Amino acid sequence: MVNVTLKGGVVREYENGTTAMEIVKSIGMGLFKAACVCKIDGKVADLRTPIDKDCSLEILTFDDDEGKKAFRHTASHILAQAVKRLYPSAKLAIGPAIENGFYYDFDIDTAFTPEILTKIEAEMKKIVKEDLALERFELDVDEALKLMSDLGEEYKVELINEHAGKGEKITFYKQGEFTELCAGPHIPSTGRVKAFKLTSCTGAYWRGDSTKKMLQRIYATAFTKNDELEAYLQAVEEAKKRDHNIIGRQLGYFTTSEIIGQGLPLLMPKGAKLFQILNRYIQDTEEKEFGYLMTRTPFMAKSDLYKISGHWDHYKDGMFVLGDEEKDDEVYALRPMTCPFQYQVYLNEMHSYRDLPLRYGETSTLFRNEASGEMHGLIRVRQFTISEGHLILMPEQLEEEFTNCVNLAKKVMTDIGIIDDLTYRLSKWDPNDTKKYIGTPEMWDEAEGLMRNILDDIGINYTEAVGEAAFYGPKLDIQMKNVYGKEDTLVTIQIDLMLARQFEMTYVAADGTKQYPYIIHRTSLGCYERTIALLLEKYGGALPLWLSPEQIRILPISERHHEKAYEIKKKFIDAGLRVSVDDRSEKIGYKIREAQLEKIPYMLLVGDKEIETDTLSVRKRGEGDIGAMGIDEFMALALAQDKEKVIF
Repeated sequence: MVNVTLKGGVVREYENGTTAMEIVKSIGMGLFKAACVCKIDGKVADLRTPIDKDCSLEILTFDDDEGKKAFRHTASHILAQAVKRLYPSAKLAIGPAIENGFYYDFDIDTAFTPEILTKIEAEMKKIVKEDLALERFELDVDEALKLMSDLGEEYKVELINEHAGKGEKITFYKQGEFTELCAGPHIPSTGRVKAFKLTSCTGAYWRGDSTKKMLQRIYATAFTKNDELEAYLQAVEEAKKRDHNIIGRQLGYFTTSEIIGQGLPLLMPKGAKLFQILNRYIQDTEEKEFGYLMTRTPFMAKSDLYKISGHWDHYKDGMFVLGDEEKDDEVYALRPMTCPFQYQVYLNEMHSYRDLPLRYGETSTLFRNEASGEMHGLIRVRQFTISEGHLILMPEQLEEEFTNCVNLAKKVMTDIGIIDDLTYRLSKWDPNDTKKYIGTPEMWDEAEGLMRNILDDIGINYTEAVGEAAFYGPKLDIQMKNVYGKEDTLVTIQIDLMLARQFEMTYVAADGTKQYPYIIHRTSLGCYERTIALLLEKYGGALPLWLSPEQIRILPISERHHEKAYEIKKKFIDAGLRVSVDDRSEKIGYKIREAQLEKIPYMLLVGDKEIETDTLSVRKRGEGDIGAMGIDEFMALALAQDKEKVIF
């Protein structure tokens, strides 16, 4: 017999070998029907797992992250099985659960059209109706290779070969005639996945490598109930209306050109003005309020620089390299980040402990060779600009300076109105994949421990993610979701104990010895392009007054009112407001509707009555007509709202 500790500390006795599923069923059919997977002594497992020792057992449903992931991962197996039934020659790649759904990559000659997706959905429904059990089994590497080779699954063979020589067992799941290479866990049977939808199909390179074959990726989602699925699909349709890729183009913030290339958006006048507003705000805030020294460094450098920093060994595939190492005496690369350049500024002269901390800031244009399948509007691009900074400091200054970096980021996010939409993540190294990083395990443990202590001291609620660190140090990632629920990083603050040694950066300590400083890498706004995208989505294009490229539009009712309109425009512009005059020979109702569609914060009507009384008829975005105001009275109101960064 075994003792199983359940929720609330309740201990029950069961026969040795009783499965988690049988235990759940004994607790109650309601929980049994809702259960997806379980945790045995804290480790996620299938419900079919037998219990052979005293342990704790936690039941996970679709409401739990691990339960939801297992549910949708099972749905991806159903999708793969359906495709194999309809197209036996299709080769399977990978099919993980992702945020809000799952996908599967296929190597297949047939193009997945909407009609074919409907056909696949119908076959998936048959598999669900068959209620096939998902049965886990293990094979030695040689047996696993033979099984997948016999099935013609070359991508699975490649994945298995990565485990050759490690003495590992390879895990599979079988459902009916379908067998899939998979670590699991999974829900008990296909019959539980009753609400799903195939949402789109795109191209995707195998393993994200543009030198490898282009596959077809089917995106989908799944829920436990149809009403949840319908609510999600309706929310997606609503989200599309706020997609920056749509409204950003409609409102004239940015465009793209096939002749220029993918991931290289063009900011149009509105987008460029918003960029300028943000940039001036960031530079003034950093310099005047937080003591940063501005630098301006080159867009490219010789490979020598990147070899010292480690980018050449750890980031070269993500860089645009200019030249051929085998043929050219000097090879250059566009910079993927600014840190090694600002280190050269520091190295230009000797520094003592009295000089520290030194805070360097720069509006940095960067270049990263993102895979074509990863491009998305302004959120993921190949050329972008960030509010980058590097702080060189003594160890005892770390907590105060790191805290100030967090406070700067929070101030910026508060002012642009998204502070309540953010989450925080401590991104750590992966000790099982040390080739990705520089430094020793001891240095990583120290850096991660320092960051964790600081975050705990300043009271930030954060999650932890293994393998998401930069190659030289852990990061605090400040995240925000786009309209489709995908989380993107806006701001990073990193602790670096490594690169000062790489560059021989030192300072003279109080005792006269040379010491290596600590370095903080940070952004305050992050990537300008990504921030613009998320602001457009957050506000549906209706930006706060202080961020609006056009804050006020004056609408003269007829031609005889033009002179007064332009007189008011000059007065407002001289005061620092962004104003235009719509002097077209159109009816006033048409002008108002156009201004509303363009999300202008304020519309000011000027006619005979307004000229006679020296007033303005004011319309406010979202509220309509708010009555007459004196010219100076309105100007004072607008200037105050602009200065105070009022959100409406």
